[in-house]
Amino acid sequence: MFTVVAFVGVAAQSPLHAASSRTDQMLKLSPETRLEQRCDARAMGSVGREHKGYKPDEFVAYAFADPVIRGNQIKAPGGAIRSGGKWYRLSYVCETSPDGLDVKSFAYQLGTEVPRSEWDEYYLVPR
Repeated sequence: MFTVVAFVGVAAQSPLHAASSRTDQMLKLSPETRLEQRCDARAMGSVGREHKGYKPDEFVAYAFADPVIRGNQIKAPGGAIRSGGKWYRLSYVCETSPDGLDVKSFAYQLGTEVPRSEWDEYYLVPR
């Protein structure tokens, strides 16, 4: 005997379809925005994987200095990443494929905690 379960209003998506949808959404962004978004996501993922106890939930590439974009490369010397309700300085250099979807190279440096007294000055919001 089989039980049939129906989900009304829920579209089932295969992982391949979901990835395709994300790609379609990314391609709607300007090339500069796509480059920054992709590299910001890499920064958050790298910190979460490589630093025990960190679970990043927000990244601001321009907190302390503006990012510099040249072609498919972005340098974010003054970024900030939030984890566990605290902000930390983070800088990175990232290069993507010409379409901005694949990260070709990525290097970052996680810095010191940003004192709470500086959050408002740099528009770093609490969780």
